[in-house]
Amino acid sequence: MLIQIPDVISPQQIKSIQSVLKQANFVDGKISAGDVAQDVKKNEELIQDNSPQMQSLNNILMGALVNNETYKAAIMMKKIGAPFIARYRKGMGYGGHIDNPIMGQMPNLYRTDVSTTLFLNNPDEYEGGDLVIVTQYGEHRARLKAGSAIVYPSTSWHYVDEVTAGERLVCVTWAQSMIQDSNQREILYELWQAREKLLKENPLSKEAQSVDVSYIKLVQMWADT
Repeated sequence: MLIQIPDVISPQQIKSIQSVLKQANFVDGKISAGDVAQDVKKNEELIQDNSPQMQSLNNILMGALVNNETYKAAIMMKKIGAPFIARYRKGMGYGGHIDNPIMGQMPNLYRTDVSTTLFLNNPDEYEGGDLVIVTQYGEHRARLKAGSAIVYPSTSWHYVDEVTAGERLVCVTWAQSMIQDSNQREILYELWQAREKLLKENPLSKEAQSVDVSYIKLVQMWADT
C-alpha cells in the first residue's frame, strides 16, 4: 500500500528546517547502511546528536508526522524510529535495496513494517533524485513538494535515482505497526476512509454505524498492542 500525504509539514516549518540544515554538519550516509546497502548508498546524513538544533528538528518532524490523522490511520503505529535527514548532491543516489527488517538499538529494537519519506525541499530545486518504489503493478515514482510524505511497505524494493543537479533533502523514518500483516493494514485503512466519510456526512445512519462497528471489531481482532 502506497499512500501520499500532502502538507504534513507547514511551509513555515519547512523554512525553519531548511534554515537549520544550511548550517548543519552532514556525514557519509554509509555509516547507517546495512551490509547490502553499503555498496549502493551514496548520500549524506545529518549527524545524530543531542544538540538543541537536532532536538528541535526531531520535534518538528516527528510531531507533525505522528499527529497527522492520515498517517495514524494508515500506519496504526506501535513504535517509530528516530528520523534520518538525508542530503543528496549532484552525483549521489541510492541503489536498489530493501530496508533492514529490524532497526534500533537494544533494548529498543523495533520491526520495520512501514517506511516513510518526508520531502524537505521542492522538486524544482534539484534534477533527478526520484524515489522509485517497485510494486506488483510496476514502478511508482515519487517526487513530492516540500512538506509532503509518502508511506510504503518496508519490504518494498526501492531506490533513489542519481541527482544530476541541485540538492535533494528528505527525512526518512520507519515504524512498527500494531497490524503486522500488510493486507490487513490496507483493509483497515480503506475501511477507515469509508468510516470517516460516512460519519461526517450522516453519523446517525445505519450505514455509518455499521461501518464504524466493523472497523472497531477488526482493529480489536488484529491489533497487537
